[in-house]
Amino acid sequence: MKTIFSRLSHSPIIAAAFLMATSAIGPGFLTQTAVFTNTLLASFGFVILISIILDIGAQMNIWKILGASGMRAQELANKVIPGAGYFLTLLIVVGGLAFNTGNLAGAGLGLNVLTGWDANTGAIISAGIAVLIFVNKESLKWMDIFAKVLGLVMIVLTLYVVFVAAPPLGEAVKKTFVPDKIDFMAIITLVGGTVGGYISFAGAHRLIDAGLTGPEHTKEVSNSAVSAILIASVMRVLLFLAALGVVSKGLSLDSSNPAASVFQLAAGNLGYMIFGIVMWSAAITSVVGSAYTSISFFRSFHPVFEKNEKPMLVGFVLIALFVFITIGKPVKTLVIVGALNGFILPISLGLILLAASNKKIIGEYKHPLFLKIFGLVVVLATLFLSVKTISSL
Repeated sequence: MKTIFSRLSHSPIIAAAFLMATSAIGPGFLTQTAVFTNTLLASFGFVILISIILDIGAQMNIWKILGASGMRAQELANKVIPGAGYFLTLLIVVGGLAFNTGNLAGAGLGLNVLTGWDANTGAIISAGIAVLIFVNKESLKWMDIFAKVLGLVMIVLTLYVVFVAAPPLGEAVKKTFVPDKIDFMAIITLVGGTVGGYISFAGAHRLIDAGLTGPEHTKEVSNSAVSAILIASVMRVLLFLAALGVVSKGLSLDSSNPAASVFQLAAGNLGYMIFGIVMWSAAITSVVGSAYTSISFFRSFHPVFEKNEKPMLVGFVLIALFVFITIGKPVKTLVIVGALNGFILPISLGLILLAASNKKIIGEYKHPLFLKIFGLVVVLATLFLSVKTISSL
């Protein structure tokens, strides 16, 4: 048993799943879930269900194709359309910086709740922790441990809050399949916040770094992709149920910090402290995941990027910290950036699907037809939802 646990704890399959999941579970993730539950009530369950289906379709295609090719997303995109990889990198890095500004804001807020320090001080300390992980000689190992431990902490603590909040489970199940209202912005925001932008590639690039590439590893890659979505989805459902338990009692969430309201109204001062732990854990793991994935998009362009990966990781974190301290990151912006980030998904997934049909790029690997169709549906659906959402902003 000890040997099995040891293998699992050091498995890049598990590490990649937690890296992707904790990258997705950031301050915006917590905020979006509270905001949309407050407006849609139990019908938000339907939004979560649709977003999970779209998330799985996107991740299964992206992870399997990148894994089979052994190429990171930017390399594959450049082979499909010359220059597309550079454009994709620009989108990913800009989106990653935007999210990391919000991530550091969330980390500052989490430490503010726990210690009373102001948000700027908390953000600076959190950025310092991320920098220490990246400059370590075994940075990948520490990044993996960080993601797994804090990921489990978030799930366990939120489960307790759900128990205390006592949500109407029957109503939640019913409205998940028969909603009173369908909110397109909520769907694309959730998809964008879970697999949009850099998040789609966090786990896949981690597996490439671990050497799990080629057609012979597609089964393991698929398992990791599904595990990643399930971990993130479990956290989403738990947050939804906790929020539903609060708002179904007629209690109002504080619009300036809806996620904190959920925890505090459900479990009092203890709940508020739990929120601080969950918020900090969600934020700091997303800071690490965003920086790692965004910088991985540069590594194949020139040996100088590969050689200077650690300084670039540190610089990425410090730039986001500077933006947060000088500009800040309000709740509404986190929701909007999540929606805009969803617009990157149909572009990146579309390029990767084109690569899967090109033997000169993908070799002898045969991507399953049902996954191609599933992926195409996700591209069209997210493109439609993105256009509809952005036009309404």
